[in-house]
Amino acid sequence: MTPLTTIDFPGRLAAVLFLQGCPWRCGYCHNPELLPARGSAVVAWDQVAGFLQRRRGLLDGVVFSGGEPLLQASLPEAVQAVRAMGFGAAMHTGGMYPLRLARLLPLLDWVGLDIKAPAARYAQVTRRRIGEQAVWESLDRLLDSGVDYECRTTWHPSLYPEDELRELATVLASRGVRRWVVQECRLDPAAHGPWRAPDMAALGGHLPQVELRRA
Repeated sequence: MTPLTTIDFPGRLAAVLFLQGCPWRCGYCHNPELLPARGSAVVAWDQVAGFLQRRRGLLDGVVFSGGEPLLQASLPEAVQAVRAMGFGAAMHTGGMYPLRLARLLPLLDWVGLDIKAPAARYAQVTRRRIGEQAVWESLDRLLDSGVDYECRTTWHPSLYPEDELRELATVLASRGVRRWVVQECRLDPAAHGPWRAPDMAALGGHLPQVELRRA
């Protein structure tokens, strides 16, 4: 649990709850300790609820992140609980479980959806041959819901060429995405070469809002 963030839930002061487990194994994962189904640094829900009760009137929202939060069967109940305390609810997801996402969307105020790569590169980036088609279904369900969102892609030239990143921008635009964030990818420069920013002017010609986010 992170007690306070100003960046994970746009426009709101929020706490972040990191949920254990993820089916993917992206080489640049920011939270590798959360990948296994079980972890050692567990915070009991009673402790979370007590903390949030004390922060009523001080925090605006709660972010469910991970790992992949949609792996957790009790996530809908947890979201309902924080909303009952008067907090807004946000979620960061990789989008590999579109039906679970669809059931949760009516309870959410904001979603950060990771679009890892162009469809042909998903297995290469995630190191698993699962989920790439599910992500596009999740994107469509999110856009149809009207819930506020951002799509974001973590990119490094060693993952796939910049022209494929531009092709991804075209695909996202064709599906109706309006806000896309391209994030700096933290990989060992000795093994993968230096990171460099893509041509944001070229990317920005495809969607209404395109942002570069440095790590």
